[in-house]
Parts: sequence; C-alpha cells; structure tokens
Amino acid sequence: MAPAEQESAYGFAFLFRGDQGVITRAQWWRGTLGLAAVLAVLSGIWMVIGRYAYEAQGAAARAELFDASIFAAYAYLIVFGFCVLLIAICHYNLSAKRWRARGKPPALAGLLPLLALFSGAAHWLYPRVSESMPFWTVGLTDVLLVAVIVWNVLDLGLLGRDP
Repeated sequence: MAPAEQESAYGFAFLFRGDQGVITRAQWWRGTLGLAAVLAVLSGIWMVIGRYAYEAQGAAARAELFDASIFAAYAYLIVFGFCVLLIAICHYNLSAKRWRARGKPPALAGLLPLLALFSGAAHWLYPRVSESMPFWTVGLTDVLLVAVIVWNVLDLGLLGRDP
C-alpha cells in the first residue's frame, strides 16, 4: 500500500499512534507542523498563566490557604506536561516512518524528542540549582537540539526521494 493510501486509510492513527510504515516528505511536514502548532498554542497559554503558578513563591506570596488562580495554573501545568510528552511520542512515531522511508534506522527519530526534553529540563533546573550547575550545560543542550532539528529538517523534510 502506498503512503498516500495508508494515510487516507488510517489517518491520525496511522501517522501518530505507531511507528510502522513509511510516509512521504509532505506527510512528514504536515504532521510535524501540526504538532508544532499544538505545542505553540499550549506553550503560549502557559506563558500567559504561568505567572500565577509563581505567585505562591517569593516576597509577594499570598497568605491564603487556597488560591483558585494558583491551583488552576498548576492544574494546567500538569495537563501541559502530559501533552508535551504525547506530542514527543507522536513526533517520534511520525519521524520513525520517514526515517524508514529514507532507508535509515527508525530509532534515529528518538533523538529530537529526547534532546527537546533534556533541553527543557535543563532550562527548568538551572535557575533552581545555578550554584552547582554551570550554564554551559544548558547552552550545550540547546546547541545539540538545534543541530538535531536542522538535521531532521534537512534529512526528513528536504532530501531524498519519496517512497
């Protein structure tokens, strides 16, 4: 079955729920940009409401036992974290199909989500332990992440023939 027939036959489940099969560059681009758009919207929401999560800390902390805005911000943070993990898994499944179509090991698809999670963790951890964690470690994860993003875009989205 051709990749276009597979996509129309299985749709979302074929692209994102498993790593078996092959896809074209166009299918990879559509899936990747769709996942990036969802991640951008979720991240934008967190950037707006994230300040409420930090009101419970520092000199401006409130004395109330329960604050609904802080509770809602942390509840969203839990949902946001879960969605980020799901997006990483979906992108792995999508990219594994494209790596297979390129004749390369599908396991290479795990590098981008892994480095993205490491980079996010380094950015989260650094302000909390800056006295024992040098900043170059954060920069190194970012450089590696950008290098893998460029490599994925070139190899999966621009180079090679479609199956």
